[in-house]
Amino acid sequence: MKVLHFFKTYWPDSFGGVERTIHAIAQSTARHGIKTEVLSLSRAPSENTQGFDGHMARKAKLDFELASTGFSREVFREFGALAKKADLIHYHFPWPFMDIVHFQSRHGKPTVLTYHSDIVKQRSILPFYRPLMMRFLKDMDAIVATSPDYLRSSPVLKALEARSKIIPIGIDETAYPTPTEADNGWCRSTVSGPFVQFVGVLRYYKGLDILIQAADQVRCKIVIAGSGPIEEQLKLQAKTLGRDNVIFLGEVAEPRKMALLHNCLGFVFPSNQRSEAYGLSLVEAAMCGKPMISCELGTGTSYVNKAGETGLVVPPSDPARLAEAINRFVDSPVEVANWGRAARDRYARLFAADKMGKSYADLYHQLDSRRR
Repeated sequence: MKVLHFFKTYWPDSFGGVERTIHAIAQSTARHGIKTEVLSLSRAPSENTQGFDGHMARKAKLDFELASTGFSREVFREFGALAKKADLIHYHFPWPFMDIVHFQSRHGKPTVLTYHSDIVKQRSILPFYRPLMMRFLKDMDAIVATSPDYLRSSPVLKALEARSKIIPIGIDETAYPTPTEADNGWCRSTVSGPFVQFVGVLRYYKGLDILIQAADQVRCKIVIAGSGPIEEQLKLQAKTLGRDNVIFLGEVAEPRKMALLHNCLGFVFPSNQRSEAYGLSLVEAAMCGKPMISCELGTGTSYVNKAGETGLVVPPSDPARLAEAINRFVDSPVEVANWGRAARDRYARLFAADKMGKSYADLYHQLDSRRR
């Protein structure tokens, strides 16, 4: 069975949370006989159309971006050609331009849409976009929410609950490298003493400015790994406030990232807006048996990190409560170890890639057979 995934960005142009989710779906459904292609936009479509871990990442030329939405004239032709060869189309929401491409193509194939997030940052455009958005969503054969929390809390999904189902995002442990002694040695030499860890793209909704504010009350080091649009802004904030216990590492190779995760006290994830719909980095921390700190947003972050079971959940944008939670990691090693074991157990039970892959493959075949 051939499935075409469609989203605005994908590897090698970008590899954030949605892109990593598409990759995980492609990898895990391949074990169930699903052949995947991914179409996205790129400023260098010829060079960036490449094979990637057993599937093709195809590109159409990105013409321009407006309000975080990529536009392309070429993609209409590319999507139409690829859709003809596919048995099913898998969309990833939100991307308003995708809705237009869908209706223009009239491809007639079964459709699945993974609903990654409500529109948050660009909510001012919602009154204009809502009619097209709801028409597009109601045209889907199935809508997938990534957690029961998001299905309950999203007003858009609540209106579409009858056609929605829940498939949590899972990751494959075997796809991650085991850190070598050299990687662990690099970690110990780079960060001396106990530390908590953040890994991710440095974006406005990650709440890292709140974490930096909290740092002067924290009795350990705070390591931030990753790069992104607000990296320099965050570094300037830490310098201006004199937060010497905040360490920015920039992008780190996967083996070193895993070394950091294995050696930290726990994982801190201070995202403070609903743009953070799930938190794949939380799943990585759980996979490594690490307790977590996250904020209550009414999204999937509190599904991955179960308050009092796998770590602590604090109010968003509250530096004092965030610092208190981190210091509890420092002061309570027995409690921290218990949360870490529970996090690992929850990963194995709910967030392994095999479980996600089978759920998507079953959904694909169900929709395909319904159309035949």
